[in-house]
Amino acid sequence: MIQLADLDFTKQYTYADYLTWQFEDRVELLNGKVFTFNPTNFAHQALVGELFFQFSLYLKGHDCRAFVAPFDVRLPKKNIEDKAIYTVLQPDVCVVCDKSKYDFKGCIGAPDIVAEVLSPGNNDKELRNKYDIYEEAGVKEYWVISPQDNTFYIYTLVDGKYRAARPLVAGDMVTTPILPGFSLDLKDFFEKSNY
Repeated sequence: MIQLADLDFTKQYTYADYLTWQFEDRVELLNGKVFTFNPTNFAHQALVGELFFQFSLYLKGHDCRAFVAPFDVRLPKKNIEDKAIYTVLQPDVCVVCDKSKYDFKGCIGAPDIVAEVLSPGNNDKELRNKYDIYEEAGVKEYWVISPQDNTFYIYTLVDGKYRAARPLVAGDMVTTPILPGFSLDLKDFFEKSNY
């Protein structure tokens, strides 16, 4: 059985390779390169859980669905065959409004909203690598949440490029045209990350 230590981190892998791995470590493929997950902490898990909960409450009776990691989001470039997919991500939380995009393996194609909560040590992966991948794939909104400084960033896809809104902080409300009527009070939200 292949262990994480057996992987060649300089090699390019596909989703077909990924499906054969039996180890318990969670990994993602970013353009064929293997990236491991950093350990999470209380604040990360609390905010992921709260965001998923708020989405789930709002989405009752709607066509969109929220998913929480571990949940594979496959982002093919041209071909949707497993052996031709080089990017497989596990966003902390995502919202998919097109039912044809999810299947028993997860999601194939860009979710409408991807939310990533930063953990110590994962900022480069989230802010550099995933930003570019989500933008290229056509994710309509990419949310980056920092429990370290209680900030919430929304990047909105406009003409194929992300535009950043001003950073949101406690006292602001998060809304999105993708989910009319959804709102998230950041004061209450960030309080969930306190012990």
